[in-house]
Amino acid sequence: MTTADTALHAWLVKGDDTTLVADEVRRLVAELSGGDPMAVEDLSGDDVTVAAIADACQTPPFLAARRVVVAREIGRFLSEELKPLLAWLGDPLPTTALILTGGGGQVSVKLVNAVKKVGQVLDAGAGSGKAREQWLRERLRSAPVRLDARTAAALGAHLGEDVSRLPALLEALAAAYGEGARVGEEELEPFLGQAGGIAPWDLTDAMDRGDPADALAQLHRMLEGGDRHPLAVMASLHRHYASMLRLDGSGVPDEKAAAALLGTAPYPAKKAMTQASRLGPANVAKAIELLGAADLDLRGSTGAPDVVVLEILVARLSRLKGR
Repeated sequence: MTTADTALHAWLVKGDDTTLVADEVRRLVAELSGGDPMAVEDLSGDDVTVAAIADACQTPPFLAARRVVVAREIGRFLSEELKPLLAWLGDPLPTTALILTGGGGQVSVKLVNAVKKVGQVLDAGAGSGKAREQWLRERLRSAPVRLDARTAAALGAHLGEDVSRLPALLEALAAAYGEGARVGEEELEPFLGQAGGIAPWDLTDAMDRGDPADALAQLHRMLEGGDRHPLAVMASLHRHYASMLRLDGSGVPDEKAAAALLGTAPYPAKKAMTQASRLGPANVAKAIELLGAADLDLRGSTGAPDVVVLEILVARLSRLKGR
């Protein structure tokens, strides 16, 4: 079922990243309107009412086969206020395509259910881990330029968690090299800018491998590209080693039992079990001591700069020798 399927009448676009939500709305508008700006009515002001949205939905298209109505931050309206729009969704005008975006508050469950009956609820988020990798592959398949596998991997690694930069980056590449151009790493590099933030496990994975150089590089991406506060980084490191401490001597037989003990998914529980076993009780205890000392330093006990404190901590943790 495609977006332009005439059996669909409404779309609700949700997501935590406003840039990705806006990009998905642009894609929907372009597909549903056929690129005709006269077919689109964008209701995006704070003074827009539900009655105005419903009236726009009831208006037949002019010199177009379909009228596309866009209403943003629909979460600012309470269920009671949404009655005119819910009534329209109960019997939508076939020539109207309604696009709603989340935001502004909690979106009414009644509205979500009404949209599902006549359309689609779309999540514009990129997700994390494997989901983000799949999201990136899908976006690159439909990109205005072509990237080979090696260049795409380099782009994904550079963006990290900051995938909201992707649409503008692809547009810039298309403007510079032309629609359909093949872009390699050399052509991509001038457009990359600062590396994006990373997930905490990218840092802890490098530390678990005993790779201080990579761990320090990942630390700086968290602090600079990810704009994380040093205490937030410390909290991530503490959770990582506290999980090993809880598993040490627990006697859990497998990752399922470890996940139940830690209150996590099986995969991170398995990683914690493996690393706790590799380090051994003495090194896990040493890690907790290092974390405690660094936490005091971050809170002003020595006056050392926060970045220096974290660099020393990460380097020391990365060098803990396993059994």
